[in-house]
Formats: sequence, C-alpha cells, structure tokens
Amino acid sequence: MPEKRGHQRSFGHHSRTTRAELSSVSHMEHLLRKGRYAQCVSSSAPVFLAAIIQDLMSKVLELAGNEAQNSGQSHITPKLVDMMVHNNALFSSFLGMTTISLVAPGPH
Repeated sequence: MPEKRGHQRSFGHHSRTTRAELSSVSHMEHLLRKGRYAQCVSSSAPVFLAAIIQDLMSKVLELAGNEAQNSGQSHITPKLVDMMVHNNALFSSFLGMTTISLVAPGPH
C-alpha cells in the first residue's frame, strides 16, 4: 500500500545531522539565520555548509598531521596548523591573513 503524505516512514525520525552523517547541521542553520545573510535560508543550505566545513577541516588536519610528522612531532599544535596554512598555496590564499597561533611562522 502506498505511503500517505505526512506520515513517518517505518525507520523513524532521524535528524538532518544523522541523515547527512555530518557534525551539527542545526548549529549551521542557527548561525545562518542569526547572521541574516539572506531573507530566506533553504533547508539544504546548512547541510551543504556543514559538509564543506567538515571537508575543509579534515584536509587542514591531514596536512597539519603531515607537517607534524615531517618535523618529528607527535601532536598537532596551533603552530603546526599555522605553518601548514602558510606553506600550502591554496590555504594560504584563503587563510593567509588569519592568525591561528601567536607564534609567527619562521623559515624551515
């Protein structure tokens, strides 16, 4: 028998965060609405924003981990993240003027 509109499916209700397998879609929606970037915010906009931020953060942490291995350290520190940002052309163009740690990156 076909499912009627408005009824829950048999697997129950899951949040957008759970369905998208992302971190805090509702928090992204709250920030978009609070920031008043547009008159209307679609229901998919926070999902896409959360996915983009999660992807960028995984890449930043991966590259900072590589920087830690190259420098013989076992922990990712703000200084290593800062060095990674300044050594990577793409992230340097995005975050070049951002202060990540109070220690200025020096020559290697």
